[in-house]
Amino acid sequence: MQRSISSAKNVHRSLLQYHKSPNAAIITRQQPPCDVFINHRGIDTKKNVAGLLYHHLKSLRLRPFLDSKNMKPGDRLFDNIDSAISTCKVGVAVFSPRYCQSYFCLHELARIMEAKKKVIPIFCDVKPSELIIKDDWKAPKHEIDRFQLALEEAKFTVGLDFNSSNGDWPEFLRTATEAIIQNMIELEQESNSNRS
Repeated sequence: MQRSISSAKNVHRSLLQYHKSPNAAIITRQQPPCDVFINHRGIDTKKNVAGLLYHHLKSLRLRPFLDSKNMKPGDRLFDNIDSAISTCKVGVAVFSPRYCQSYFCLHELARIMEAKKKVIPIFCDVKPSELIIKDDWKAPKHEIDRFQLALEEAKFTVGLDFNSSNGDWPEFLRTATEAIIQNMIELEQESNSNRS
């Protein structure tokens, strides 16, 4: 238990270390590292599950990445997203009914899995078995294979289920946040034990 408290303090201390003044961010134009990358289908979840989770994590002084909040006009989409994924500690994949219709969602998911990031799936208004890739973009076979592999890996990862029409929103935010923080603590402990 003492080690867990110590790890939590280390995670908190390292989080505070990266908070810089807004002027510094404007001058350098560098995207600060993020703690949590939120992968989602904007049309389904940006204004509810993903948006609320982003704001809740931000209020806890974590550094979540949500494309609509962390990017501005003129930013290079793949460069910024790939950078955020490479610096994040945990990925949250918010699966929704139209998730698999988005090339970008599947690209992000594949990048998260290829980077061997810890992933917390959230199945919002959809069951894992309902997540099926339909290649409406005529992507190359190797891309579809990447997406399929990442999706299968995520579907077989323990996650959270949420029904947005009658679910308990405060309970969902609490449970999702606890899962994220617990995974960050575990990663910090692993990192510390590897250094020893």
